[in-house]
Amino acid sequence: VGQALQQLRRRTGQHWRVLNLSVSGALIRDVVGEQLPLLPTTPDLVTCGIGANDILYSAPGKLFSDMRALLAAVPDRTVMLDLPLLAGSWWIVGRMSVPYITRINRVIYEVATDRGLPVAEVSAQFTPPWTGKFACDSFHPSQDGYRDWTRALLAALPAA
Repeated sequence: VGQALQQLRRRTGQHWRVLNLSVSGALIRDVVGEQLPLLPTTPDLVTCGIGANDILYSAPGKLFSDMRALLAAVPDRTVMLDLPLLAGSWWIVGRMSVPYITRINRVIYEVATDRGLPVAEVSAQFTPPWTGKFACDSFHPSQDGYRDWTRALLAALPAA
């Protein structure tokens, strides 16, 4: 989001107030329960990329229920980020997770479309080759990886 903010300010010459609904290590229900109730007046741009931790720590039914609740509760015009498809990454776990993440992304797109929310296609931008795209924890993107996410986010912004 920081990279996107810099590019938006540079491209438009405007001061942008951006709020990203997500925290490293958070679950979807954390965003719904802790971040959404504290939303200040609507910033110029709200982004929301969440769900990867839920894959590891939430049962599928809970994850899908929480994702639908989140998508119903985010402010209008929030740009949602889909989840990356980590085929060929994370060893065997990445390949096995692709069908599940594809289902999660389908829910994001369906509910976001119903609400008229744009979706940043991280899954189409954050792709192999993976070398250099992950931080030292081998889970979160590196600055190079986040460039792919930034490209997806900027492409999803409405023209206005």
